[in-house]
Amino acid sequence: MEKDLYCNRDFIPDFDELIAETAARSAEFSRKADVRPDVPYGTGARERIDLVFPPRLAKGAPLHLFIHGGYWRAGTKEDHRLAAAPIIAEGGIAAIVEYDLMPGTRLGAIVSQVRAATRHLAAMAPELGADPARLSVSGHSAGAHLASYLAATGPEENGRIELPVVRGMLLISGIYDLSEIPGSFLKHEAKMTDAEATAWSPLTSRHDEGPRRIVMVSEHDTPPFHTQGEALVSLLQREGLGGELRVEPGLNHLTIVLELADTNSAVSGCVAELLAR
Repeated sequence: MEKDLYCNRDFIPDFDELIAETAARSAEFSRKADVRPDVPYGTGARERIDLVFPPRLAKGAPLHLFIHGGYWRAGTKEDHRLAAAPIIAEGGIAAIVEYDLMPGTRLGAIVSQVRAATRHLAAMAPELGADPARLSVSGHSAGAHLASYLAATGPEENGRIELPVVRGMLLISGIYDLSEIPGSFLKHEAKMTDAEATAWSPLTSRHDEGPRRIVMVSEHDTPPFHTQGEALVSLLQREGLGGELRVEPGLNHLTIVLELADTNSAVSGCVAELLAR
């Protein structure tokens, strides 16, 4: 039987161990970091942000939002706090966002939640000691898909969506054409409909001017991640929006998250570049 190219577990022998390591490293990071957990951006139980502050916060610090992956149907902010490491190392404030999950919540509602979290964060910036004009974002896998809609409009959305200006985006191992997801291994887990896939595919969406967009894939991501990352950069460049494609050698769909948390890595260096804008 042919493997499902979207099922990363089938291509990463130590999949469960890497998921556990990501959570363990996040727990260890949390014990040492200045974390303000569960800041609400809505009334739902998962409409929460964990804020992580640098050891020495300077007024007007940059603000960076990280959106976790999990194919829209799994993941927690607590297990991804390690993504704050390169942000606080540069003197920025990290915001790790959580959102409701499929199939209990539909994809359009999740996009709306991430947008609401971003609006709330930008509004909070002055009281946090951050500069809302220095807002950037990163996301991994499904989180990269969601991050893209902080500067994009779905093909079925009417008019421009009012959002804070995002200066930079790091989109890591993202999914930008959802057409194959409803029939993939996720059909019983996420229960994404064909209509949702049509409404929320970044490759058929309108992208805004403004942010620097770094589209990153790992060398050992499966072909759809490479093909879609290349297609998104081509789309952005055709529209004069200047997307950049990076392929990170030796990494897979999960180890790239661990590399993000290594403040000496090339992956985290991209975050530092966005924070410096």
